[in-house]
Amino acid sequence: MSKGSSVIPLLILFILGGILAAAAEIPYGGWIQIPLLALVWWQLELNHSKKISFNFVSGLLFGVGYFVVGLWWLYISLHDVGGMHPLLSCAAVFLLSAYMALYFSIASLAIPLFQRSKLSGLLLAASWVITEFLRGYIFTGFPWMGLAESQINGPFAPIAPIFGGLACTFLAIWTSWELLQLRKRVTFSASILLIAIGLAQIAGLANFTKPFGEPISVRLIQGNFEQTLKFNPQAIGQQIDFYASEIKKESADLIIIPETAFPWPQNNLPSGLLNYLQDFSNVSSSNILLGLIGETSTDRGMQYTNRATGLSPNAPTYQYDKAHLVPFGEFIPPGFYWFIKAFNVPLSDFAKGNLEQAPFNILRKNQETIHAAITICYEDVFGGELASRIHNSKEPVNVLINMTNLAWFGQSQAPTQQLRLSQLRSLETGLPALRATNTGITSVLGPNGKVLQSLPEFTQASLSTQVQAYDGKTPFVTWGNFPILSISCLLLIWGLIRYRRF
Repeated sequence: MSKGSSVIPLLILFILGGILAAAAEIPYGGWIQIPLLALVWWQLELNHSKKISFNFVSGLLFGVGYFVVGLWWLYISLHDVGGMHPLLSCAAVFLLSAYMALYFSIASLAIPLFQRSKLSGLLLAASWVITEFLRGYIFTGFPWMGLAESQINGPFAPIAPIFGGLACTFLAIWTSWELLQLRKRVTFSASILLIAIGLAQIAGLANFTKPFGEPISVRLIQGNFEQTLKFNPQAIGQQIDFYASEIKKESADLIIIPETAFPWPQNNLPSGLLNYLQDFSNVSSSNILLGLIGETSTDRGMQYTNRATGLSPNAPTYQYDKAHLVPFGEFIPPGFYWFIKAFNVPLSDFAKGNLEQAPFNILRKNQETIHAAITICYEDVFGGELASRIHNSKEPVNVLINMTNLAWFGQSQAPTQQLRLSQLRSLETGLPALRATNTGITSVLGPNGKVLQSLPEFTQASLSTQVQAYDGKTPFVTWGNFPILSISCLLLIWGLIRYRRF
């Protein structure tokens, strides 16, 4: 085999990976990705007779193309905001993409491994689910850019409330494989495709949560402050003044400002600021959520936390400390302090909060209390953790709140990617979601994950609306990922046993 004949398939797979990532950003991207995946399997299947190492490299190049296109915006945070050298910034994005691609590559080995099995499509889907789960778990996890969130605009979104996002991934992989098999077994594969898509649409008719109480009035404030200004003391003061002024402009049952909208340690905030806002809460009967930097005592002494502080009328102050931190951005893995020194950004080693923190109580005058589960930015990626929090909460959760600052990533697709993640979380839990962001996309989501209202990106504005709380638990909140992981593990065990026999 010539060198050129080896390079061309790898280049094709790299390009297909990039196209697959780009497809997620367009309307009906979840539908479009399925035939694109079929093309990927076709290319990988063409290589199945070659050495297993070549198949591994093939899957790796596909994954690198996918993640470089999907995660290029990290360059903005490293270089434009963090001041890191361009070459080092590019290398960091490439190395992270290569690490993420390893999981895709390992999952793709199911094609040559189980090529003789009649259930090869199911085994491929099972291996993909297991590796995607591990991608969200190993080294604290980084499951961003999974196929599941693309299914918000695809055929398998209705499965999410029952079996979660990983089940959507399973079905997307399986049906893309069966689409490829139409060339060999038209009737059987066409039937599989129609049945899978049809059952998914029927599943969408089920409602597991229901409206609770009267709608609440909400104000979401989007400040649109550049990330570089957060390290300028004068700009910090202007930002704090803006949000404090905006909060007092109009009362509401719930007022939310974004993650670290007060970009200063809580104990160093202007004297009397929190008391001033608490007085407004008492007088106006408004519940207020503030994004700021907290402080907590740890075994390393006093450490900062990424905190949401809640003020409710005549009630004790609430606090939620971000529990799932961003590696390198919010905590420093052992041995990587040199990297943080190159990434010239203060406050990059936070303490993490407890995974099982109580929801925020939205107190309403002479009415029911609404309970809100809070996530801060990156935490919205971890659907299993959020489902576990809701399931174990002593109080029933009625609404989701995500406080985010994506100014780190400039004018990129990062905000739309996180919006899809929030949509998937709403769909999985059957609960409406409120997204308060600095630069966008500030929005209100329905319990079916649909965007009800939103503000334009990179504008300074406030979104005032009414939001209906919901009550109840979806099967996914009750079961988590256990069913789909169990099915996937059993399929792989069966496939490996048969492989050893033959």
